[in-house]
Amino acid sequence: MIKIRIYWVVSLKWYTSKNRRKRENMFFKSMSPEKRATVVASSVATLLTLIKFFIGIASGSVAVLASAIDSLLDTLISVFNFFAIKKSEEEANEKFQYGKGKVQAIAAVIEGTVISMSGLYIIYESIQKALDGTTTGLLTPAIIVMLISIVVTFTLVQYLLKVAKKTDNLVIKSDALHYQTDLWSNGVILLALVVVYVTGWDIVDAIFGFGIGIYIIYSAYEIIVEGILILLDRAIEREMVEKIEAIIDAHEEVNGYHWLKTRTDGTTNFIEFHLVLRPKLYLIEAHRISDEIEEKIMKLDTKKRWVITPHYDPFDDSAINNCYASGQNFCERP
Repeated sequence: MIKIRIYWVVSLKWYTSKNRRKRENMFFKSMSPEKRATVVASSVATLLTLIKFFIGIASGSVAVLASAIDSLLDTLISVFNFFAIKKSEEEANEKFQYGKGKVQAIAAVIEGTVISMSGLYIIYESIQKALDGTTTGLLTPAIIVMLISIVVTFTLVQYLLKVAKKTDNLVIKSDALHYQTDLWSNGVILLALVVVYVTGWDIVDAIFGFGIGIYIIYSAYEIIVEGILILLDRAIEREMVEKIEAIIDAHEEVNGYHWLKTRTDGTTNFIEFHLVLRPKLYLIEAHRISDEIEEKIMKLDTKKRWVITPHYDPFDDSAINNCYASGQNFCERP
């Protein structure tokens, strides 16, 4: 009886544990590719942080310690990115009628700023080591750790680049770029450790650490600029705009267009334009024409969502529109 009861309890625990793992696996698979990417990135970064901190503190290597701090920031940023993507994927509502796609841009600016701060800290630590003349120990374990870090980070970068290419998500692009800089910095750190191991020149560790700090700040610049430009409603790429113009021009029932405006929040492209159509055209015909144009425009990039707002004019009134846009209250109609 006791054996049966023990077997029943063990079986129940195994079944419950198995179901829990199954639910967790289903939950992970149900995430969007962007969310899964941030979960994978934060998990990898956490593992690398723990290993590097242990070796960095034990060996006294400022380069390895700098890499550990960078990996810690990677973890925090990837967790932050998860919630940023979660927010940006929320549907538009009465309060946020254009959605929350710009959360991605805000996340990119914050991520770039944090990366810059980590670069400054690494520069500071490198200068301190050069001035204090501290030595580096446990070189062999440190070299092994950096080799493992390079292999793991390279695999992660390939995965993030694949997701970024598939989704064209700014946050994942930023994360991929961030880990690419980590890959280069890890390689430089490994080289520094090898040089110190062979020559015994501990100053090399400080010099390489300083160089890594400069490189990290430089790499963050592109992320910050891209995020700021999206927040400022910069037009989409000129090449895409020219394709949109060509589609509108090619429609045989369109007499002209003006006031073509574009912007993106990283996930959704917003397009608006004024179509010049025949003055006595039925409204249903005007809608048919704009629907045909919109369908072709949306095929230009199927990774993005599109919000296209056409306006119908019986003649070219761009002069009036420009007049009102300049702040004038009285504009003469042609």
